Formats: sequence, structure tokens, C-alpha cells
Amino acid sequence: MSENNTEQDNNSTAVNSGQIPSDEPVIYGRADHNVSRDNIDDSALKVLYRLHKAGYQAFLVGGAVRDLILGGHPKDYDVATDATPEQVKDLFKNCRLIGRRFRLAHIHFGREIVEVATFRGHHEQAENESEGSTRDGMIVRDNVFGTLAEDAWRRDFSVNALYYNIADFTVVDYTGGMADLKAKCLRMIGDADVRCQEDPVRMLRAIRFAAKLGFKPDQDMRQAIENQGHRIEAVPPARLFDEVLKLFMSGHAHSTFELLNEYDLLVQLFPATAKHLSEHAHMHNFIAQACKNTDQRIADGKPVTPAFLFAFMLWGPTFTRAMEFESNNMSPIQALQEAGRAVLNQESGQISIPKRFRLPIREIWTSQARLNNRRGRRPYALLGQPRFRAAYDFLLLRCQSYQPDLQPLCDWWTEFQVADDKQKKAMCQALHQARQGQQPRRPKKKKTRHKPAQPSSDT
Repeated sequence: MSENNTEQDNNSTAVNSGQIPSDEPVIYGRADHNVSRDNIDDSALKVLYRLHKAGYQAFLVGGAVRDLILGGHPKDYDVATDATPEQVKDLFKNCRLIGRRFRLAHIHFGREIVEVATFRGHHEQAENESEGSTRDGMIVRDNVFGTLAEDAWRRDFSVNALYYNIADFTVVDYTGGMADLKAKCLRMIGDADVRCQEDPVRMLRAIRFAAKLGFKPDQDMRQAIENQGHRIEAVPPARLFDEVLKLFMSGHAHSTFELLNEYDLLVQLFPATAKHLSEHAHMHNFIAQACKNTDQRIADGKPVTPAFLFAFMLWGPTFTRAMEFESNNMSPIQALQEAGRAVLNQESGQISIPKRFRLPIREIWTSQARLNNRRGRRPYALLGQPRFRAAYDFLLLRCQSYQPDLQPLCDWWTEFQVADDKQKKAMCQALHQARQGQQPRRPKKKKTRHKPAQPSSDT
């Protein structure tokens, strides 16, 4: 780093420690950072260069710059510019404008999308009362354009407010994000308490970034979560569903689960689960192991489904409720059906789980009773069901985490899946004999059926 930049960095740190917005950023020259165009996606470079050639400012921003500095490989690329969404659309035929709260331009390159956002201004600058208005401290509309400096100070975390300028290949830092990256500190820009009040989802984003990056939230962020955590209840259930998928299906589910517990935010997402965990400590191992398995599948490039995620997150309260129904002379399958319906309806008040996932969730739960019922042709029928593999994995998870007595059942199903028809038949017969506690019966003699006498030819 040059002496000039070092001096600017020190000045910036002194200013930003008090969280006072400044129009004077720290500029890191090409020799002072490790962001290289060779590591930037070609589609993102096309967008940056076309905006720049058209006379607009063009910056790569957000998680892409953060991950590139940390030596990672970004999955998504966001671009910030002074061009309006309509001006961006005029430049790109493959552009679609989306969003109501804030207009965004999506540039499509096949299945890949580069998101372009106009610099945001402060919502207090809105000329129209419908824009930038707030309700109980929460921002309702945010369609206000501004400058690069205003855009930087409007972002959530300092490590997400670094701008890579395609014009001269510098990194622009208004908020001290570079220093926080080096310190592995997750710091909210501005007053953390107010920012979390404006948008409570920022607390969940803090958990997600802390889990992904291995960073520690600073003291102000931790205090804000403690003060404002209850405000997550006001977030629309459909938005919380999307946030839960980001939390648990990004490859860091286990760390996320532990952090949600540590910061007492699990109760805001899964209240029934949080209550159940407080009463049944062993279920913590079950969810933790399920999260580890999910992370491993993602690392191996295998698919994961939201249905399985919600199935293991809500299994504890569902199983407890099913036991109550069974005590009232319900069959195990019917008890799980009724309990699952009740728990999902209760959870929908907090997180809106789409109908397309509810049926698979209930099938995974009810299959736990069906897997234990191996009479007659039932094992063959269950093996052919679409959700058998998920139900089997769920059974293994229960055995692995807190129910070791399920091991014989797990072993039986493991063998049954790979057995040929003759072996399957022998396994079912052996199971039947063991259940009856008797030797194989001799085959019954066929009854001789007397044929009616044939009429004589004289008749």
C-alpha cells in the first residue's frame, strides 16, 4: 500500500469509528489490492465496460468485491452505476427491470444474471410521500437515487460497501470495509440499532455473513440484535421463507444454526422448535447433524430440498404432538398426519411454506411410521414411492443423532434396497417368522375339487 493510501486509510478509520458519513473515500490503487479482472466473470465485465463506454460510472460492488479480496470465487455479481434503470435498459437488449421497493435492472446472459442498481440516496430525500416512507421505523419504499458516497453509506455492512472501479481498476472504500476485512469484523454501517429497526432482516443477514465468512459481529451489532430481534416478527412470512433458504442452503447451515441459537433468533423463525429444544436438549444433536449433512451434500454438489430442511427443523414438535395423538388411540401414521398438519399451520404464521413443499414434508414424517411397518407387500410399495430416499435418509439421521435403537431397522432397509427379488422375498419371510416366533409352516394341501359327473351319451 502506498504512503498516500495509508494516510487516507488512517484518516478514514478515525472518521468512520464515529460512523460519520464522509464524501472522502480511501482509494486503493491497483497495486494495493488483489482484485483482478482475470477472476471476474466475463458477463459482469461486459456490463461494466459497456456502462463505462457509454459515459456512466460503473462499479463492481458488494459480496463479489468482498469475496475476491478474500480470495474466494463469487457466485453472483452486482454492479452499481449512476445510470437510471431506464438508461440501463436502453443500453442492453437483454435487460429486464424488476422491483417495486427499488427498481433494479437484470441483464440476462443465458441462465446467468448480472444485477445493476442505480446509486441509492437517503430515503428522507424522497419528493413523493409514497417513496422513502417508513412504518414503525421500517422502510416501506426506497426508490430514491443518489451519489456514490450516499450509496456506500446506505449499504448494510462495511465489508459489503467496497467498490471496484472499472475505469481505473481501483477499490473505493468509504466506510472502512477494507480494515474490517483484515480484522474479520462484521460491522453495521451507521447506527446498528436504527439500521436493524429500518429492516429487521439485516439481523439475519448478519448471522448469514458471520457463518459464511467466519467473522465476528462487533459489539454494536450484537447489542442491536439483542434489542431489535423481536422485530423479525413483523417481516412478511414469504420474505422470511426466502431468508431461511439463504441461511440454511448456502453451505453453512451448521454454523448458522449455532449462531441463531447463540443470538436467540431461532425463536423468531421456528418458535415451536425453539421451545422444543429448551425442553428436549437431545434434539439439538439431531438438528446439528442434519445441518452438517446438508452442508456436506452442498459441498459434494448434490441437490438439497427445502422440504427436507423444514422436515428436520420441525420434527421435534411434530413427533411430540404425534405422541399425544397416539395416546388417544390414533394409529402412528394418522397421528403423524394430524400432528404434521397442526405444526405446519402453526409455523405458517411465521414463515410462509409454499404448498408444493408441504406435501413432501408430511410424507417424510408419515414415512417414519411406514418404514417400521414391513408386513406383506408394504416394503415393496414403500420402496417405489418418490419420497422413499428422503424418508430413509431421515430415518438414518434419527438413528445417527439420538435414537441408536433404530439401527436394526436402518440396517434392514439398507440391505433391502440393494437386494434382488429373491433376497427381498427371503428377508420379508424371515421378518414374518421372527415376528410370529414360529417355524415355517408346511404348505397346505390343495383341496381336491371333484368334477361333476359327465352326462352319459344316452342322456
